Amino acid sequence: MSAQPLAESLVQSVDWLAIAPPTLAAVVALAVLVADLFVPEPRKAVLGWVSVAGLAAATALLLPLLDGDRSTFCTDGHARACSYTADHFTLVIQFLVLGGALLAALLSVTHLDDERRRVPAGEFWFLLLSSAAGAALLPASRDLATLIVALEVASLPAFALVGIRHGDKRSSEAALKFFLSSVTATAVSLMGISFVYASTGTLYLTQVAQRLPHVDGQLHTLAQTGVVLTLVGFAFKTAAVPFHFWVPDTYVGAPLPVAAYLSVVGKAVGFSGLILVTVVAFPSYADVWGPALAALAALTMTVGNVAALRQQATRAYSAVRLLAWSSVGQAGYLLVPIAAAGYTKDAQKAIGSTVAYALMYAAVNLGAFAVAALVGRGRALNRISDYRGLYATNPLSALLLAFFLLCLAGLPPGVIGLFAKVTVFSAAVDAGLGWLAVVMAVNVVIALFYYLQWTALLFRAPEGEPARHRVPAPLTAALALTGVLGVALSGAPQLVLRFAATGLF
Repeated sequence: MSAQPLAESLVQSVDWLAIAPPTLAAVVALAVLVADLFVPEPRKAVLGWVSVAGLAAATALLLPLLDGDRSTFCTDGHARACSYTADHFTLVIQFLVLGGALLAALLSVTHLDDERRRVPAGEFWFLLLSSAAGAALLPASRDLATLIVALEVASLPAFALVGIRHGDKRSSEAALKFFLSSVTATAVSLMGISFVYASTGTLYLTQVAQRLPHVDGQLHTLAQTGVVLTLVGFAFKTAAVPFHFWVPDTYVGAPLPVAAYLSVVGKAVGFSGLILVTVVAFPSYADVWGPALAALAALTMTVGNVAALRQQATRAYSAVRLLAWSSVGQAGYLLVPIAAAGYTKDAQKAIGSTVAYALMYAAVNLGAFAVAALVGRGRALNRISDYRGLYATNPLSALLLAFFLLCLAGLPPGVIGLFAKVTVFSAAVDAGLGWLAVVMAVNVVIALFYYLQWTALLFRAPEGEPARHRVPAPLTAALALTGVLGVALSGAPQLVLRFAATGLF
């Protein structure tokens, strides 16, 4: 091949519209960091509203991409491959990520106003926007190098966000645990990816899928090891058991809006990456990752729900700890359809169940954290017992929290939660994983106890002088958005599955 055709095959076009959502989030992050140098201290709040506007604009930029799949950073030639693809799967996950970051930003505006002296505003907004940009890039990544870079761009700012409060030992300890676990996951993933590259000679996901079944016999063990190590690395990111140990302490030590962000956007990052490497890159190894993920799903949901059940209502930060362990249990449910994709020919339908469940979980879990942020303004220890009699002092917040908890439990009137669980249950049964469906049913019953126990506490007579909670405008907006979204989806739950599952890949 002459030098000229080779050079032409390496030239990559850039579709600026396709990459606009994560790019805008990154640009606004840099703008906020620079503006922080010039904005006087009394007016730092404007940085928060600029960040909120930037995330809203980045979310709105998804609309022009709905007309069809777009790819960019592509190589020409007979083996055309692209590093960035804005298909339906990408857009759904980017909507979840940017929408989740927007709601976390609304919670953060109030939080930063309350802790002005302990949390530097400019650095906080820069880190949040940078992490959101990396999280939005990840579902569009179609080569292993871009995938791991996006994963780290999403993760590295999150470490700093967890430990950003000045002089808080719990915050520093939480950031250290999160950092060490995440760095270990990245190291394992990088080793796995290097083995996959060594055995296939490519990093593009579609080309890896084509070449893995035909790897030379001498490299077969290397390829198998690479697949397993890559999956283990992503299991860390999804907080699957036994790689979950950092979750409760990190959520308690982090500022509450950051914990909300990690519970939704952090999970979306891990699960979208796991979907891409299993279904797109390693379909020929479904007999390996299918059973492994099924076992992880059963273990994760069981450990998460049993630990949540054991939380004491009077223990400091027990409300946040319960939400943390609940998120581990929910991660187990999210793993079920991905495992099912390894057993069925219709992997797209199974993955659609995970995406639909993730959309439901994001809306109601962020709503629960919003109410926790409201109660935490008056009760700094944020114990479950602090929610007793909330209906007497703030009826609307109590009703919303009850609705969110019922959605997480899968009970009416939280129809969207019930619909999502039935969808995941159906994916397991259709794939022939009857034993996993039974484990899930048992865990749903376990979870009912602690969700209903918390819900009942909201309507009991308050002890002592009831605490009044003033609801600032940003917090009101977050509660309203999550409440409206949860109620609307409960009214038409089939729209979620249709939106999530149509033409994913």
